[in-house]
Amino acid sequence: MQRIVLASSNRGKLAEFNALLAGSHFKVIPQAELGVEDAEETGLSFVENALLKARHAAQITGLPALADDSGLCVAHLLGAPGLYSARYHGRHGDSAANNARLLGELEGVPAEQRGAFFISVLALLRHANDPAPILAEGRWHGRILEAPRGTHGFGYDPLFLPHEQWLSAAELAPSLKNRLSHRAQAMAQLHARIAEPQPDPCP
Repeated sequence: MQRIVLASSNRGKLAEFNALLAGSHFKVIPQAELGVEDAEETGLSFVENALLKARHAAQITGLPALADDSGLCVAHLLGAPGLYSARYHGRHGDSAANNARLLGELEGVPAEQRGAFFISVLALLRHANDPAPILAEGRWHGRILEAPRGTHGFGYDPLFLPHEQWLSAAELAPSLKNRLSHRAQAMAQLHARIAEPQPDPCP
């Protein structure tokens, strides 16, 4: 079984990754257990930030690293909160404040104009200087509700109604969410990429 560091300190993400990677050939170690703090997210895209986080964890630990950069993109807001989803209201990780701001920005906007999608980009680096990282992306489409619903999940889940669902992301059973979500889609794609023949890592 291959040891791999998960470049995230987000408890919600860690719980989802533990479920998504159960039964895989990876032994996943959260970066906090190895003394790694969060990397500064200075990229201008989800791909750049995922690579920054994975490289940061790999450099410090010497282990292969898996990172996720994800967020919520709302069409009416031209893609916001996007890269700044976790700190939309200013303070990182304050979900209640982020959700309140999002609802305020969309006040009075009709349902048909509240389209949105969650995006997850995964980056897997075999070592810190890996020139050919494995990338995967998943998108989960839906719309933003007018009020929060549900107690499962985290972040914007209570405001997100997935397409073809009657329940918000926070009302879905975790096992169902982990089959439908952006992160689940990205992980399935990553597994497929890992199964492909890979070039030998460069020294």
